[in-house]
Amino acid sequence: MPATVPSTVSTPHRRSRAAARDAIVAAMAAAAAAALLVGAAPRAHAFGTVGHLAEHERITRAALGCASGAGPDCFEPRSLDQVAGRKGTFGAVGSPDNPLTGESLTSAAHCDNADYVQGSDYRPQDRQRATTALIECVDHARARVRAGLHRAVGLLDTDGRIRPGEVSLKPSLFPPRPTGDCTFNRVSGRAKCDVIEEFGRALHVVQDFYSHSNWADQPAAGPIGVHNPPGGRQSGISPLFALFGAGPTAASVPGWLSTGCFDAKAAITGEHAGCTDGGRTRLKHAWINKDHGVIDPRTGVTSCIEGGKNICTPRGQVGDDFHRAVRAAIDDTRRQWHDFAAAVRRAYPGRGDRIICALTHDDPVTTCR
Repeated sequence: MPATVPSTVSTPHRRSRAAARDAIVAAMAAAAAAALLVGAAPRAHAFGTVGHLAEHERITRAALGCASGAGPDCFEPRSLDQVAGRKGTFGAVGSPDNPLTGESLTSAAHCDNADYVQGSDYRPQDRQRATTALIECVDHARARVRAGLHRAVGLLDTDGRIRPGEVSLKPSLFPPRPTGDCTFNRVSGRAKCDVIEEFGRALHVVQDFYSHSNWADQPAAGPIGVHNPPGGRQSGISPLFALFGAGPTAASVPGWLSTGCFDAKAAITGEHAGCTDGGRTRLKHAWINKDHGVIDPRTGVTSCIEGGKNICTPRGQVGDDFHRAVRAAIDDTRRQWHDFAAAVRRAYPGRGDRIICALTHDDPVTTCR
């Protein structure tokens, strides 16, 4: 759906507001860093973000970085840092795991709680609940890319020229940006950061879907049940996440498709408790996720071995399940950027190429003509 393009934008007013907002988010970032240092952040329940394995970051780099051969609309290094994150930062794709965003326990932001396994542990109506949760997950990602599309107009002035203050990644004293990096806290700032934040939040959903669901994987040997759910063994990306197409319906969700339960009690106890319903145990996130493993950020090559130990989750160790989840996440990340860029060009004819250039280039004022 094409974005509504505002006819006029007041540049001085917008920049003064952006400066104030950047000051606020810089202070919030400092508070977040302090919280992380004292261990106040919630336990991660997705591909990693700020840890040394940083699976979300590495998937995003392998999918979108120019060094990875991502194509003509690839991201240059500093701009890629904003989308993917770098050491010690969440980046846009990791922002739903940042406690300051308020999304760390939002099911739709991580494709959690769409759990179902046919058998005695679930009732027939639980399939409907799981299907609804999956559609909510997709709808969350759809809303984010559309918000990013709408915000993209702020990159250019009314004459279609790039607005330097809205794309700069340079350090500054005021507003305080010691590194020039974007701060992703759902507080509006520079237009480039705003667009990247919305797009990155959508990518988080998409990537988590492949880790948290049984779309691509296979079960272990033995009986199928909540401890060993069925696997879809799909070799391609999911049509559910065609975010600029028609939204999914219940009929388009396969009956075997499931993610894991991750409720508040599970989060507090490290999944030692929680995820029960009337005395029945639900399929837990711990029994289906493929969150942990080694990913090459240039090639996307995966491994479960680090320091001589198998660090993949139990489900990730089944066959090539971790590799399949990562490969699908990389492929779908590229699909999402291709579709987003195409939507920008449709929504902003004659200006779309410059907008995409401004998002992907580190010095767009000089390089994007």
